[in-house]
Amino acid sequence: MELVDYLWGIVLFALFLTCILFVTFGQITVRKLRKNTTTKESLGVEFASGWDILNVAEALALPKVITDRFEGSPISVMFASADVLRKNTNTFDKVLAALFFWLFVFTGVSLLVLSLYMTLFVD
Repeated sequence: MELVDYLWGIVLFALFLTCILFVTFGQITVRKLRKNTTTKESLGVEFASGWDILNVAEALALPKVITDRFEGSPISVMFASADVLRKNTNTFDKVLAALFFWLFVFTGVSLLVLSLYMTLFVD
């Protein structure tokens, strides 16, 4: 087996973990935030079912400097309100959000890079 095959295995395993964390984070944290009347309107735009899970994870995982910049932009309605969400979540929710979001980003970028590599350099 070549190195690329091992990398595909790692990325596919990360994709599997991302799917599990997506469901877990949605059931534990986002469900609680949807039921809360103060946070229900702060979850951002939901383009497709489950998109608010990604919005909440992004708002809790990114540094405050970046989320404040999002809230000051003209398209701020698309993003979840990080300040409101941080006040209404505990440490476990924030750690779970960071783990899910960064694994999601790693998996997406890795899949794109490996696909591009396979397209350009492998026979």
